[in-house]
Amino acid sequence: MTDASLEYAAEFLRKSDRDRYLASLVLSAEKRPAITALYAFNADIASIRERVSGPQPGEIRLQWWNDALSGEGHGAVRQNPLADALLETLERYNLPAGTLLRLVGARRFDLYDDPMPDIETFEGYAGETASTLFQLAAMVLNDGEPVEPGDAAGHLGVAQAMIGHLRAFGHVSAQGRIMLPWSILEANGVREAEVFAGSESEGLHAAMSQIAELATDHIGKARTSVAALPGQVRPAFAAMTLLEAQLASWQRAGKGAFAAPPDEPDWRKIARLAWWALRNR
Repeated sequence: MTDASLEYAAEFLRKSDRDRYLASLVLSAEKRPAITALYAFNADIASIRERVSGPQPGEIRLQWWNDALSGEGHGAVRQNPLADALLETLERYNLPAGTLLRLVGARRFDLYDDPMPDIETFEGYAGETASTLFQLAAMVLNDGEPVEPGDAAGHLGVAQAMIGHLRAFGHVSAQGRIMLPWSILEANGVREAEVFAGSESEGLHAAMSQIAELATDHIGKARTSVAALPGQVRPAFAAMTLLEAQLASWQRAGKGAFAAPPDEPDWRKIARLAWWALRNR
């Protein structure tokens, strides 16, 4: 893993996924590059839909990563700096490539316009994407050994996905997509046409409030699980403090389901992360 690949991954993450980049700053200098490589890979995968013209080129990009991770890539895979950094991280810490292959598979859902059907499917999707990153970051901090119990990664990943999609609801619905569990929206009388038209309704607000309550419950369970973990792996979960603040801000805002939510400046996020790290040594 060359220094150039590491620098590229860090810069790519800084530009593509600001919150994960900021959360990585509380990690030790020794372990930060490996975790940054994982996060940068995820940022590339998560942004594919935004960068391609349709599902087919998106599938091709996902297949490239699938082949790279499974050792079937053609050509000089290591010439891609993100792949170079990621594959070296997997080798150095003996991380399971199968976990990232499942992440790639889960991200195929992003390429299409099918609504997220229900809470079970959403939690499975969040588990294979967001939770996976917490799990692998904790393994890196644990020198490649699995971290038990795994409840912290599972609950925090689901909470992160819920909060992210609550905040991005207007942006995502403008693309003709529904990423929050449709069964909850439908049970509150919400219709797809109303969502895509940007129409506010009591049912929509009730559904989103229910999802926010689920996110609150997952964060509470994650907080308890993180507290039980060895001190050296807790920094992998530092993003929890940002998620708690974002959820509270979303609940206070009351600007409507489709409005862009307020976000804190970087200096305040960094202060939150530093204080969290001090309290969770």
